[in-house]
Amino acid sequence: MNEHQQTLWEFMHQQADKLGMQTLQHIGLTFISLFIAVLIGLPLGIYITRKKQLSGFVLGIAGILQTIPSIALLGFMIPVLGIGAKPAIVALLLYALLPIIRNTYTGITGVDAAVKEAAIAMGMSKWQVLFKVELPLAMPVILAGIRTATVINVGVATLASYIAAGGLGEFIFGGISLNNTNMILAGAIPAALLAIIFDFLLSLVQKLNFKKIKGAVKIAPVLLILLSCLYFIPSAYGGKLTAGFTPEFMGRQDGNLGLISKYGLKIHTIVISDAVMYKAAQEKELDVISGYSTDGRLKAYNLVVLDDDKKIFPPYYAAPVVREDALRKFPELEKTLNLLSGMINDSIMTELNYKTDYLHQTPERVAKDFLMAKKLFKPDRGGNGGTVRIGSKIFGEQYILASMYTMLIKGYTNYNVATKTGLGGTKIVFDAMTNDQIDVYPEYTGTGLLAILQAPAKTVTTLQVNKDSTYSYVQREFLKRYQIKWLKPIGFNNAYALMMRQKQANELHIKTISDLKGFLENK
Repeated sequence: MNEHQQTLWEFMHQQADKLGMQTLQHIGLTFISLFIAVLIGLPLGIYITRKKQLSGFVLGIAGILQTIPSIALLGFMIPVLGIGAKPAIVALLLYALLPIIRNTYTGITGVDAAVKEAAIAMGMSKWQVLFKVELPLAMPVILAGIRTATVINVGVATLASYIAAGGLGEFIFGGISLNNTNMILAGAIPAALLAIIFDFLLSLVQKLNFKKIKGAVKIAPVLLILLSCLYFIPSAYGGKLTAGFTPEFMGRQDGNLGLISKYGLKIHTIVISDAVMYKAAQEKELDVISGYSTDGRLKAYNLVVLDDDKKIFPPYYAAPVVREDALRKFPELEKTLNLLSGMINDSIMTELNYKTDYLHQTPERVAKDFLMAKKLFKPDRGGNGGTVRIGSKIFGEQYILASMYTMLIKGYTNYNVATKTGLGGTKIVFDAMTNDQIDVYPEYTGTGLLAILQAPAKTVTTLQVNKDSTYSYVQREFLKRYQIKWLKPIGFNNAYALMMRQKQANELHIKTISDLKGFLENK
């Protein structure tokens, strides 16, 4: 069934098992981090009510942590804690601290001084004053902080799937990459519902009279621990080898769906962002990954591509795609962009990617060095004949190509250039194109065929054997449907590929994807 006919309800029903597992992981992640945040934040909040001179400093630090973008925070965690649940829990815990510390401090300092004096006059010790007077009176304010922390955590936990910690983000990011609205909603709706349900339940708890229900205070930690344990239920389904696939790869016919239908491959899989996937393979946290055949990290991390013996990966020849109205507006644009045509083969692209991915050279420098070596570089003319808007997806290769096109346009024409690089997955960059936000970006024939045109399975089977027939099909259909023109191919094929560490593949005698399937079945 094509995605266009499939309703959201049918999609969610079809993916019910997976959705259930991801929801459990999501609840687990939210509450493990919340539990630890309460254990740290509550005592810390109480402590700074006693040492007021430290309150500004502690609340300041917690406030700064709150302002760090979540993706950046997760990125900082990976070198220290690896991938998976640990960095995700630490990042979530840091976000939850501020509302808990701040509300504990506000709640206790807001207790009427006369009440505390009366308690001391009655002969209560300072611990009795805290537990019998201050905390019960401050409890509604403290709970409001825990409510805020819970809602923040449910939202931020969607990002955990970037670093293979699971949760509902897997569907959201997969849908963005695959141009699949049902998939985005299948992750976003349960996540939003969880936030609403937890917020509502905590609002009921907030209204209770804490002096009368001492038992509830004892039940709360037990409940938090039980909810935290939900995270570990799905992880019990381990396997002999672990694969890390990107959200986009998980939902594509020339990805995990094809591995299941054509190869019958059953491997324990976790979803991970391609930014950390290669590193995780090198550090032996993953055994198999879904990479790209021209990626520089192949060489850097000593990985080997498994031969796709049943041909599920179609040709992915790169070429610039341009809006037809932009070609009319900028008559010299097509000729200029085609200067790169046939100039970059697979090994040259891998080498260029290696320079950015591993040697950390800037894409601009790599682009300029290449153009100079090929005698294509010309200094910027400082043109003012209109602005060409160049877009790119969010990985190194696209940044390099966007830089090359920028330099060629500035050197060979009178046009100016505005770049919008790092536009997430295929859906985001293609939507930017159709909504007239960008004029040109580099795309791949296989992605055009499967993710954008969503060609029927029969068409894909006949086309994917031949790179030229794939190219002419996408060229024709893009013009017809979207008024977008594919220019001449650049020359390299950046196909999807399954990869393993060279050493492990040799030890297990795995050369092809069928070998991998055989190994998994024999064990």
